Amino acid sequence: MASESSFDIVNKVDRQEVDNAVNQAAKEISQRFDFKNVDAGIKLSGEAIDLQANTEERVNAVLDVLKDKLVKRHISLKGLEADDPKLSGKIYKINATISAGITQENAKKLSKLIRDEGPKGVKAQIQGEELRVSSKSRDDLQAVQSLIKGQDLDFAVQFVNYR
Repeated sequence: MASESSFDIVNKVDRQEVDNAVNQAAKEISQRFDFKNVDAGIKLSGEAIDLQANTEERVNAVLDVLKDKLVKRHISLKGLEADDPKLSGKIYKINATISAGITQENAKKLSKLIRDEGPKGVKAQIQGEELRVSSKSRDDLQAVQSLIKGQDLDFAVQFVNYR
């Protein structure tokens, strides 16, 4: 009897890469001519990323610089949640966060997708903020990965612990 193979579907963000992207964005903002004398800035405070500038257009430009740096560091923008610019005194501010983990609702959607459209004999179990997919056939697991990659999900997924 063949043993079961499995893998986990997760949504993880490397915090060090986020920190590096924020630092690179801050450096670019401090050096770019179009950000001179506009009080533009970006900093990481805990889980949140704070962006600021003296006009709404400039703070959105700071957000674009951050997005560019995140993409270059292979961090999906699907997890980036940025507020609309808010006026605080004379400065416009944006608070942004990067979400990680698969919500119960999204895990249920993935599980249903695997049951409905995936190969027969594939099981999906929700385990906290991840989804474990198992089957006797490794080919079926690869078919499930292809199925999920082909979907237009509103959150980022990675496949880990392939056994």
